[in-house]
Amino acid sequence: MSEISLTFIPIKCKLCLMARRIVTHHERRIVLKNFISLTTLQGMNYILPLAVLPYLIRVIGIERFGLISFAQSLVQYFMILTDYGFTLSATREISLVGEHKEKSSAIFSSVMTVKFILAALSGLALCAIIYFVPKFRNDWPVYALSFGTVIGSTLFPVWFFQGKEKMSYITVVNVIGAIIYALCIFIFIKGPSDYLLVPLLNSLLFIISGLWGLYIAFRKFSLRFVVQKYADIRKELRTGWDIFISILSVNAYTTTRIFAVGLLTNNVLTGFYSLAERIAGVIQLFPMDSFSRAVFPRLSKVFVKNKQRAAAIMYRIQDGITLGFVVSLPIAALISPWLIKLACGAPYQEAVLTLRLLLAAVFFVGANAFKVQFLLVCGKPDLYAKIHVSAAIIGLPLIFILISVYSYVGAAMSTVLTEAGVFILTSLIVDNVIKKITIRK
Repeated sequence: MSEISLTFIPIKCKLCLMARRIVTHHERRIVLKNFISLTTLQGMNYILPLAVLPYLIRVIGIERFGLISFAQSLVQYFMILTDYGFTLSATREISLVGEHKEKSSAIFSSVMTVKFILAALSGLALCAIIYFVPKFRNDWPVYALSFGTVIGSTLFPVWFFQGKEKMSYITVVNVIGAIIYALCIFIFIKGPSDYLLVPLLNSLLFIISGLWGLYIAFRKFSLRFVVQKYADIRKELRTGWDIFISILSVNAYTTTRIFAVGLLTNNVLTGFYSLAERIAGVIQLFPMDSFSRAVFPRLSKVFVKNKQRAAAIMYRIQDGITLGFVVSLPIAALISPWLIKLACGAPYQEAVLTLRLLLAAVFFVGANAFKVQFLLVCGKPDLYAKIHVSAAIIGLPLIFILISVYSYVGAAMSTVLTEAGVFILTSLIVDNVIKKITIRK
């Protein structure tokens, strides 16, 4: 009787019922362990910088804080280039080879070779921008010192540890680095003239953390760096291409917001907008991003063995996260003035208004997070890319149009509209993909 009644339940509900029965204790334990490691990491990465913000803004001023935020938004493009989507594509490759040392070394060598080449090209591109564009040439030390974060992120094999489901290594290195960075800010930043030390300290700690991460990877996993053939390097570039285009597209309407505010307004308004976006980013990504990174390699393995089971787990997780945002976001909007005051010492209305608008966008991102990632689990990076390219084509001009009309508030408005569109498009595409998987049963 129960089997007959299930035929009248929608596909999503059937899959959710299945998920309750098929998530094993071993899988829960692995995911939970990695989730705790990544949550600790994300917490330190977000909370410690927010903890130093009141001091930093008071000492160097909102204008210089805005300049540093603008520089960080520029080098973020180079970090995207050097990452090249490997955080997802290479993570999946490493998770599927298991404990095979030779294959792990081959993938590691290919990925790192590509990242080093892209980092070198990024450095040349930054030099050209500083030399030819007056706006950047005037404050060139800020941009040059900020570039160290690109070098550090290139060195740190986060994707490798995620693929091996050993996130605790990432946590140890980054938590120690975050604590040292916070202490250095309080020790060395004493006045407005010390503002250049902010990007310098950040870059130094990124580079040291990256070197430490490499050391752990080689020592703990017996890796060997093998000079790769051109064909192997080209293969990695092809594998990561769709994801890279997707991430580049996402950042075309995310990172570009701060960059566009900096170009079209001034450093003070850039500082206010950046402050609001940082707080919204913490609410959006912590701890959801940690959970997503912990689940992704495990879900990829499950999908290879049982596609319906993987879909069931995805739906169950996504529903839980959406419910969490439905409860938490109204509370966050209510206490926005207090959050802004806590972060920078005063409840600046410019930042409060921006934060409340961005929280609406956070809901759409949260309600969409696992659905859109499931396309990569399914081996559909082309669909993943098309969604975000479409969003970039619409969202990028929208940013500049709305900022031109509404100033910094326009950046937040464009975020809400773009993320709502991504949510609707992703839901339609993913539900159709899941339906095909179920029909093939």
